[in-house]
This record gives sequence, structure tokens and C-alpha cells, in this order.
Amino acid sequence: MSYLPEIYKDFKKRFPKVAKAYDALGDSCNDQGPLDKKCQRLIKLGISIGINSEGAVRSHARQALGEGVSVSELRHAVLMATTTAGFPTMIAAMKWVEEVIKKAKI
Repeated sequence: MSYLPEIYKDFKKRFPKVAKAYDALGDSCNDQGPLDKKCQRLIKLGISIGINSEGAVRSHARQALGEGVSVSELRHAVLMATTTAGFPTMIAAMKWVEEVIKKAKI
């Protein structure tokens, strides 16, 4: 699942040095601790839900599926946002994740 939104592709073309530095920062943050890739991805999904970022929720859901996170694990992660981020935020994120799951044909 190597989908990249057009806006990000355009950003990388226009600002290649910034995009490279941003990607390197992300890699460095991921490599600094004991959390495995699955845990990191689910945390990023949770943060994306908390800030109500549709694009980030979709992106992290796509990446999670591509990295072996199960559909039930994704749904559970979204559901957990209910008491922290609120029901409306959770239900919006659930819609976005379900659309990603449907598009992935899982």
C-alpha cells in the first residue's frame, strides 16, 4: 500500500529538501524507542483521530493494513478514542477507517 496523496507528491516535488528532512525526522523518532512498528502505527492513528485529521486517519489506516495490522485491531483502536476524543470524533474516524478498509477490499 504505497499510496501517496497528490498534495504530498506535489509537496515533495516543490520542496524536496524539506520533504527529505521531514521523512528523516519521522524515521529518527520511530527508531528512538522500544515500541514496535505496529504499536507506533496504532499510536499515530490515535493521535490522528484526536486531532480530527481525516487525511492522517486515512493515511495511518492504509499504512497499518499494509503493515499487517488486522481490521479488528484497527477498529478497536478507533473505538478506544470514544472516551478520550469524544463520540463524534470517534464516529467520524470510524467512517474514514471503514472507507479505507472497503477500498483495500479486506
